[in-house]
Amino acid sequence: MNLLGPILAFFTTSLLIVLLHPFAKSIGLVDVPSKRKNHQGNIPLIGGVAIFVGTTAAFVAHHKFGGASVWGSLQLPALFAASFLLVVIGMWDDYAGLPPVVRFVAQITAALVMIFGGGVVLADLGNLSPTGGVLFLGFLSIPFTIFSCLGIINAMNMSDGLDGLSGSLAIIALLGLGVANFLWGNVDNQVLIVTVSACVFSFLMFNLRTFWRSNAWVFLGDAGSMLLGLMLCWLLINMSQGEQRVVSPAAALWFLMVPIYDTVALMLRRIMRKRSPFEADREHLHHIFLLAGFSVGESVTLMCGIAVVGVVIGLGGTYLGAHDLFLGCLFLAGGGAYFWVINRSWRVMRFLQRSINRRGTRFDRREIIDRRIDQDPTYAGPERRSGTDRRKVSSRREQC
Repeated sequence: MNLLGPILAFFTTSLLIVLLHPFAKSIGLVDVPSKRKNHQGNIPLIGGVAIFVGTTAAFVAHHKFGGASVWGSLQLPALFAASFLLVVIGMWDDYAGLPPVVRFVAQITAALVMIFGGGVVLADLGNLSPTGGVLFLGFLSIPFTIFSCLGIINAMNMSDGLDGLSGSLAIIALLGLGVANFLWGNVDNQVLIVTVSACVFSFLMFNLRTFWRSNAWVFLGDAGSMLLGLMLCWLLINMSQGEQRVVSPAAALWFLMVPIYDTVALMLRRIMRKRSPFEADREHLHHIFLLAGFSVGESVTLMCGIAVVGVVIGLGGTYLGAHDLFLGCLFLAGGGAYFWVINRSWRVMRFLQRSINRRGTRFDRREIIDRRIDQDPTYAGPERRSGTDRRKVSSRREQC
């Protein structure tokens, strides 16, 4: 495989982040800290556009210098058209704030481009038929593909709550898919996986908290989280369909185990409490780790460790030839266990704080509940606030 594309993608992403950083601050495309945000200073939301431009530049170069077959076989123009739509809508939302319906319409449109422009569609669910054969979706394939695409995009968006978390979960899934494709797949998918991975690695250099940097330098923003969700959805569906599939649909679920479990569990809890499933709260798994006393870096590391377990199960099940029904039922059982744990988050928090973390800090349950229900009027969700709200906070601080 020609490494020119991934190398170009890596350095293009880094260069664009450096160049756009001051520009984003000057126009207000930033995330402003609040009592719900523990980062320092206004952080530019440019990760998504940098990853998109880096990936596009790499494939243009790859196509020009002998990669025409990859360009055609992967239907990349359709992928980039769908990605461009989400990046534009995501940046608009990051800057000025958009109603949720606009984002959903954009995501559905991107899914339709993926289906009809790229031919990437969930035609079957693998060997889940009661008779032991392949369970074909038939006329349900298109709506099921749209539903899956919306689920993965929003799962990645909702996981973007800590410095480095969403990007780290994405890179773990990409590396797992890369291993699967190297063992059982084709070169075309590997080019896309390695190129996107190079862009995400480049972004994480500026987003992860490290020993020499206590705060993220840039954020993904809605543009970046939706872009990564679409890319992962494209790869998972493309690699799990057809006669020469790399992994089964049931095994593919394990590569995004953490975002899927966390999103579904939270939406179910909100519905059970007669609240909107899209209402913001602070009951994600990473919030539980933070309340238990773990630092941001430790919380990200723990969640990445759990994500690696999911990837290992997906790869191991594929290598051992585990039946799709077994992998699917095991995934549902794991989801049920996760839901049980998340419903007892206070007990889990105390267990983690006392038995694992052992920081000697004792939490007052009433104090923590007050922190959870204290509503910041400028807060628009568990990930990033809208541009309008961010600028309101910034202007109020300047007046003070």
